[in-house]
Amino acid sequence: MAGPRLVVATTNRHKLREIRAVLDGLGTVIDGLDAFPPVAEPEETGATFAENARQKAVYYSSALGVPVVAEDSGLEIDGLGGEPGVRSARYGGPDRPAYEQKFALVYAGLRDRGASGSPARFVCALTLADGARVVFEALGTIEGRIADEPAGAGGFGYDPIFFYPPLGRTLAQLDEREKAGVSHRGRAFRQLRAFLASGGPLRGE
Repeated sequence: MAGPRLVVATTNRHKLREIRAVLDGLGTVIDGLDAFPPVAEPEETGATFAENARQKAVYYSSALGVPVVAEDSGLEIDGLGGEPGVRSARYGGPDRPAYEQKFALVYAGLRDRGASGSPARFVCALTLADGARVVFEALGTIEGRIADEPAGAGGFGYDPIFFYPPLGRTLAQLDEREKAGVSHRGRAFRQLRAFLASGGPLRGE
């Protein structure tokens, strides 16, 4: 018999793989949105990662009729006044330019401000919802700085420009296990794992 089902509100296979690895062993069936007929994306109007995660979780859980965990994450750069922040995916324009273009914008902005190598952090907020009911919320962060230049072929998104001093490498230079151990997403989803492992409510199939 299948275990309880949890849907992660993403079609990003890289994120889903990271999340499945953290939640592995719970006996929970973890699917992404691509396991369902397409649902229109909600408009993200929140001013914070937590607000956007809550909006997405409630929206998708209500639309699909199953528990959904949604996360909103991004990069905050002190030298850019906290940008790109909640606009991380849309940085550079609503057409979501390639990350190489986003990197170029980041480096140009920091040079203009004399803030190269600025402190920065990744933030991940997650919400587990069952219909309109918020069941659990968590926040994970990782502190570092902007690398002198992009480095590494692993990870995804802004990972190549985020230098993590304790390991002396960018997140894109870490293997999947190393990254999961320190990343913002890993830290947030380990809190969810502990909640579910302790008997946190999740409907069975």
